[in-house]
Amino acid sequence: MELYTLLKLIWAAILCLLLIGLGLMVGMDMGVGTLLRFVGRNDGERRTALNIIGPHWDGNQVWFILGGGAIFAAFPTLYATSFSVFYVVMILLLFSMILRPVAFEYRSKANNTLWRASWDWVFLVSGFLPMFIYGAAFGNILEGVGYHFGWNGQYYQDDSFFSYLLNPFVLLCGLMSVALSVYQGGVMLMLRSENPIYTRAQRYARRGGLLAALLFAIGGVFISRMKGFMLTNAANPAMPANPLHGQEVAHTAGAWLHNFTLHPILWVLPALGLCSMVAGTVAVQHNKVIIAWWVGLGSWGGTIGTVAAAMFPFFMPSTTAPNQSLTIWNSCASAYGLTCMLVVALIFVPLILSYTSWCYYVMRGKVRTADIIHDSHSY
Repeated sequence: MELYTLLKLIWAAILCLLLIGLGLMVGMDMGVGTLLRFVGRNDGERRTALNIIGPHWDGNQVWFILGGGAIFAAFPTLYATSFSVFYVVMILLLFSMILRPVAFEYRSKANNTLWRASWDWVFLVSGFLPMFIYGAAFGNILEGVGYHFGWNGQYYQDDSFFSYLLNPFVLLCGLMSVALSVYQGGVMLMLRSENPIYTRAQRYARRGGLLAALLFAIGGVFISRMKGFMLTNAANPAMPANPLHGQEVAHTAGAWLHNFTLHPILWVLPALGLCSMVAGTVAVQHNKVIIAWWVGLGSWGGTIGTVAAAMFPFFMPSTTAPNQSLTIWNSCASAYGLTCMLVVALIFVPLILSYTSWCYYVMRGKVRTADIIHDSHSY
């Protein structure tokens, strides 16, 4: 195997890991924001929920930066094309992400019921919308996106962005992402809160896990019947980053199951996702909170791993020009660039994991409403 091919595969694997980390850590924070109005029945309880994730939410946003940075550095063609295709959706995501830190900073600045209730709605929107978009993006790329490249490499969009959002499968994927987020956020609240927040969070975490499992199973039925993409020629894995030449792609029903047919061991991934969602729900029901939190990692890992296994080597297939679909092979940076970024990743990703673990260890324990309402410096 050529070094360039190996570097492409390594970076594809790194990107999968970063997307799993994003779903787990950012999804947990977003889930708490989504649940804020439901687990907290008064201002003190809502402040308690916010202070559970207060020390960590901004640190967890690094997974957004890492994911976007990895795509930018390792797969620049994918970065440029996808951010153009989903431009309107990215703007919605950006505004919701801007509202979130503003809500953290301003909610408790004024001791006014209407003021704080308004910011609670902002937390709901800024928690629900990013995770919905995150899941919908996976649904979009599984269905394929309408775009093509001109002779000079210029990108052209062939479909309206409304067609990306307003279809049943994309909505299903978006809601499944929200359900996993609600599950993880509910488990985090259980881990660090007391009654009555604990009991309410338990109820919503259980519902989130069951809904995610149901939507995951229904999504599998969709995928088995939808038109997928597969290479019909032996594309050169070491090809240059040029989507105009070098591959022939078929757009046909059942193609997303092709890799599972060739390599049955890959069925472990959807089994891991579905079993983790069910096992997490059982763990929540029996108050095994730490187990439930870690099982959430299996849910996200199985879900994103299933998508990666089904689509390999595709990143963003084109419905209007399938032969120009972006894959791991034709959208990478140079070998030099991938090598330099790999060195950076090997240094900084362990550092991020280390300080994140340390922060959660130091700030462990229960957050009590009685302490929060008398602390003017808390959220």
